Amino acid sequence: MDEILATFRSDLFAGKRVLISGGTSGIGLALAKGFARLGAEVTATGASRARLDAARSDSDAKGVRFELLDVRDRKAIDAFVGGFKSLDALVNAAGVAKPEKEYEEADFLDVMDVNLNSVMRLSMASRPLLAKSKGSIVNVASMLSYVVDDAVPAYSASKTGLLGLTRTLAHRFGPEGIRVNAIAPGWIETDMTARVRDSPMNEEILLRTPAGRWGQADEVSGAAIFLASRAADFITGVTLPVDAGFVAR
Repeated sequence: MDEILATFRSDLFAGKRVLISGGTSGIGLALAKGFARLGAEVTATGASRARLDAARSDSDAKGVRFELLDVRDRKAIDAFVGGFKSLDALVNAAGVAKPEKEYEEADFLDVMDVNLNSVMRLSMASRPLLAKSKGSIVNVASMLSYVVDDAVPAYSASKTGLLGLTRTLAHRFGPEGIRVNAIAPGWIETDMTARVRDSPMNEEILLRTPAGRWGQADEVSGAAIFLASRAADFITGVTLPVDAGFVAR
């Protein structure tokens, strides 16, 4: 993390407010830490009290306020975002996968609700504040926006849909000065990918990835920080792969 953040000005987001959904673990937590280290006032949400407690005790997460929020609940989102006086960036990182269970309708719909519908809810709720600040939205898509893992049909569908939603919101929100982009992480070491690292797929992944290794959550932060910064002022509606070339190969 230190080497990545050292490439940015240490006060890049000083005085800025950033809201990150799904920010209590994995990639979302790494993003929360990264923005906070660059001076942002970060609020990171999660749906698990256990993960909230763990994140709050993380000494590397200084400057991050962790709050409970069910991103499936529109009224809760509206009330939560309504408590902000200002907002400069929204990062939609909430995500869930239920391998082999997503062929059941209830599980399929739940994954879609968390991964895709919540992005629309949070983006619409944050829109007035982001319009005032001329801020930006960064959505966390996935390499499964492009390739197939037949164990997770809802996860794949939701992350694919996120590309279209990113482009659409970029056009709808653009006249208000709001930029909307996405990142598409590849094989990153998180709790969610543990099942794959412990499976025969691991060797195939390493062979197909030019870097020959798994990525770390910290390595995703640089792309999100760039897209949320003034350096990306003329970039909107794009999805940036952060996968060490996995999809391209």
